[in-house]
Amino acid sequence: MDKLALKIIIAGRTYPLTIKKEEENAIKAAADKINSNIKKLQGSYAVKDMQDLLAMTALQLAIQKNSNSDSPSVPSNDSINETIQQLISEIDKTL
Repeated sequence: MDKLALKIIIAGRTYPLTIKKEEENAIKAAADKINSNIKKLQGSYAVKDMQDLLAMTALQLAIQKNSNSDSPSVPSNDSINETIQQLISEIDKTL
């Protein structure tokens, strides 16, 4: 399996990831969707705390995922969990 080093920016923070090459487009699309949703929430609500915006985005995306569980463009749960763990690790390092 080909691995790819990728830097993803979510909510203004850069996260270096090592992913499978075939996951690149899905991960970039997911990051774009997260950032787009954060901007939409910032425009709709007077929320300034990025953690609150990320939590609201996570909730909305989880609800969408549950209602569209047969979507072929969504990465596997294992892949999502691995990416989330990498992001949490990077956040923990910076705190």
